[in-house]
Amino acid sequence: MNRTFWNLLLVSPAILGLSTVACGSALAVESTTTPVADQLATAQPSESQIAALVTEPVAEPVAAAPAASETVAINSSSAVTEQNSAATTSEPAIAPAIGANSTEAEKLAKIEPDTSAAKLQPATAPLPQASDLAVPTSLNPAIENAKLPTFAPAAKVEVAQTAPTQLTNPIVPVAPQAQPTEQSGAMSQVTSVSQLSDVRPTDWAFQALQSLVERYGCIAGYPDGTYRGNRALTRYEFAAGLNACLDQVTKLISSSTSTFVTKDDLGVLQRLQEEFAAELATLRGRVDALEARTAELEANQFSTTTKLRGEVIFTASDTFGNGVALHDDKTSTTFGYRVRLNFDTSFTGKDLLRTRLQAINIPNYGAATATGTNMARLGVDGQNDNNSFTLDKVFYRFPVGNATVWLGPKGLNIDDVLPITTPFGDGGNGSISRFGRYNPAIFRGPEGAGAAVNYSFGAAKATVGYLASDGDAPNPANGRGVFDGSFSAVAQLNFSLGKVVDLGLSYNRKYDRSGNVGVTSSTGSSLANRPFGQSATASNNFGLQANIKPSSRFQLGGWIGYTKAEQENDHKAVNVLNRNREATLLNYAVNLSFPDFGKKGNLLGFVFGMPPKVTDSTFRGTNGRRQEDKDTSYHLEGFYRFQVNDFISVTPGVYLILNPEHNNKNDDIWVGVLRTTFSF
Repeated sequence: MNRTFWNLLLVSPAILGLSTVACGSALAVESTTTPVADQLATAQPSESQIAALVTEPVAEPVAAAPAASETVAINSSSAVTEQNSAATTSEPAIAPAIGANSTEAEKLAKIEPDTSAAKLQPATAPLPQASDLAVPTSLNPAIENAKLPTFAPAAKVEVAQTAPTQLTNPIVPVAPQAQPTEQSGAMSQVTSVSQLSDVRPTDWAFQALQSLVERYGCIAGYPDGTYRGNRALTRYEFAAGLNACLDQVTKLISSSTSTFVTKDDLGVLQRLQEEFAAELATLRGRVDALEARTAELEANQFSTTTKLRGEVIFTASDTFGNGVALHDDKTSTTFGYRVRLNFDTSFTGKDLLRTRLQAINIPNYGAATATGTNMARLGVDGQNDNNSFTLDKVFYRFPVGNATVWLGPKGLNIDDVLPITTPFGDGGNGSISRFGRYNPAIFRGPEGAGAAVNYSFGAAKATVGYLASDGDAPNPANGRGVFDGSFSAVAQLNFSLGKVVDLGLSYNRKYDRSGNVGVTSSTGSSLANRPFGQSATASNNFGLQANIKPSSRFQLGGWIGYTKAEQENDHKAVNVLNRNREATLLNYAVNLSFPDFGKKGNLLGFVFGMPPKVTDSTFRGTNGRRQEDKDTSYHLEGFYRFQVNDFISVTPGVYLILNPEHNNKNDDIWVGVLRTTFSF
């Protein structure tokens, strides 16, 4: 009976080792299999012996681990193979056998442990607590000698232990191969699946991971940037991950449904519909009527790409003072009109095809039957036969990158293609006189048919163009056409210094064919308009335009024009000495404008200047004298445009010509104008 207890007492350390094997198996189950581990697992160790010294009884019953073949290390490099068994011992059963047969115990204590088993690598896995393994911490020197029971060799487990003389450290199970310790710290949140270095597009769960990361943002990686998708998942980790994803889904649902209509809102809306049923029915009827009218207009509209823009001018005017070379006032009060219908077509939304019809009947005060000088001409004048509409303008404008291109066979004027700095340039809303609108040396000349290009450099714009007289351009006769007839070749560079200063540097090369000469286009003296009579004349014209806007209610501007005219070879000239002669012309003006004076849209304007004058010439008249303007004429003008509404404006004004035709012997001429402009 005592031997039975003694045997059980001696077996208890083996049972304790088997428990350690079970714990080591649980800790090493995730270890990566290596060739060394496989070799150790398949090795056949020799029969082992176990020697253990026990001085204190086992605190708690020890249950043997299930039968399994695992390899562990127990604070030593030696290994012993044991068969797992299901044996249970208790403290009352083992305690009586402790003092029996001490001689045999001493002999067992001298037995050396078998070291024939393969040595294992040092343990690197996390260490279990000594309390979990129930290992005694002190030795009892009195243990009787006993033989250990023999187990069947069906399944063997290698066990290594420390020196049998002292066992003071806890038993540490180790995986067959040393594993690197995982990095500590919390896993980091990722925003893209590409941040996980060990996840590949070829992985079978790649799309699922990508959706969870990039759509819901509820997947975290390890601090080293890996996901470790092949690692086993604990129930706690599963619960934490599921909770994070559910939180994200809840947030998304809350944000997307925060503006949803509730049942209460629908109830309020229904009550409002019932309360305002009559008003809603009225509005519904109006909408139906508008839709019907819109459909009718669309079915009968003129064009889907063309808009009509019109302007009508009524002009009442008269002159006061004796005309040039006249001894009395030959003019009477007149009342004329000009009607323009612009059909503006756009095919892309950025281009413009303009077709203009015009009818006009306003007197020309430059005629010999009126004042006898072009200096008295109105800002808008001219006549049509039988007061009929004629085709006045056709051109096409379109953008090309930063450039704008003009092409036109009829009515393409210089002031259409060159930017104007003065606020008085428009004939229907600007200056009431012909000279006061803009620099005649640059913006007047042969024009009508040609092309031009304007290129924008941000604050600067450059424009070049070639315009032939629309009377010569379609004529194939010799000395006519686009290049042999009268023409203007223009170039201009405009600068904008913020919103305060606008500058323009201009050049115009003009050619007026014989019989159709008008160097200044009827704005100065008759000599300035034809410095060499009807002989063909070429001229180089230079201009500087400026407009300064110190405030939104005041502007100061003006221009200066310099012309160098040359007489072209004319074999029909009676006086051979007058061939290839030159003349110098000059004109300038200063204008003051007060926008929104008295009311928004109104304009108060003043102009002071000198109309074109021949200051020097080598051309001699029949009397042998040089053909130059001896005196100086001055132009004084004031007008006030009153904007009745967005479509109607009324402009009263007056201008005075001092020393007409640059001759102080001529009487001063006053011109009074009342202009009414309708825009639609």
